[in-house]
Amino acid sequence: MNDLNTSTLSDFVRNAEILWNKGYASVPQVLRSSGLVKEMSIPQMTGNTREFSEIDLNEYAKKKGEGDQTSSAKVQQGYSKIGSLKRIGAEIGITYEMRTQGKYFEIKNKLTNLGKLAPNRIALDLEHRIGFGAATSYTDQDGDSVDISVGDTLALYSTVHTVRGSSSTLRNILANNPQLSRGSLEAMEKVRVENAINQHGEKMTISDNILWTTDDPNTINTARELLRATANPTQNNSAVPNVYQGKYQHVVLPRVATNASGAVDNSKAKFWGLASSEYSTFMLGMHEEPHLKNNSGAAGSNAEEFSTDDIVFGVRAGYFIVIVSPTWICVSYGDGTA
Repeated sequence: MNDLNTSTLSDFVRNAEILWNKGYASVPQVLRSSGLVKEMSIPQMTGNTREFSEIDLNEYAKKKGEGDQTSSAKVQQGYSKIGSLKRIGAEIGITYEMRTQGKYFEIKNKLTNLGKLAPNRIALDLEHRIGFGAATSYTDQDGDSVDISVGDTLALYSTVHTVRGSSSTLRNILANNPQLSRGSLEAMEKVRVENAINQHGEKMTISDNILWTTDDPNTINTARELLRATANPTQNNSAVPNVYQGKYQHVVLPRVATNASGAVDNSKAKFWGLASSEYSTFMLGMHEEPHLKNNSGAAGSNAEEFSTDDIVFGVRAGYFIVIVSPTWICVSYGDGTA
């Protein structure tokens, strides 16, 4: 493939997808594969929206006397959210000069990088739901306003989330937003215990299994110390057990601390929290998995752009993201604000 003249163009086209797949596979889909995101396929010709809703039964069975009819469980309809599909795409041109002047490495880099663009954007959009979770909307890099409110119309993170069947409210922001430490982790666990309620206002048992952080090195190292140390990391006595050893899966989210365009946003660098994959309502609807699109063919055919002599390769994907309920996640902004 080092000599990409017209006689080897067909081989190049066949290898283009291999190079594209290499780039695609190199992108870690951290949040998508964490267990927090509930993924579903949206088949062709089935519409561009899906509605998601919570329905809770009451937590407890009732007494049944001898010969008595059993009581019916109470059903409470929760809030709903609608996800709407969008498409993304990008294109590159492989020029006549690249193909005929041995510019293989330039071509390789272009195709490999093209394979990264769609999964990078999906990962960015997913992690922005965590990073922009203090707001009900944000303007993305395309200039579109994105609704990221949850079912009760509030932001994902709030101190006054409501439920439909009770006047009770719940919070999923740790007071005073401390940085991650053993003490703050225990404080967040207490928040989770005291604010896990269903749509009836009844206390539930939330089984958090994920400790998530940004890619801030200090926060990552603190999380690793807490979860991997064999002894209590805050005690000098090595015989004191570390109760957090292996308690949570640590998920590092490298795109949370970014702005809408994907540039660094240091104001979010210390974000961290707990989450439950079992109770997550973080929905990703995939209508079109990232795939390579091209106008491949022989040089001089209709596949070659008439005015530029380029052969064009592109990527396309289609999906929606929606979060119904906030009860599965809790956050600390790590900035010490009240």
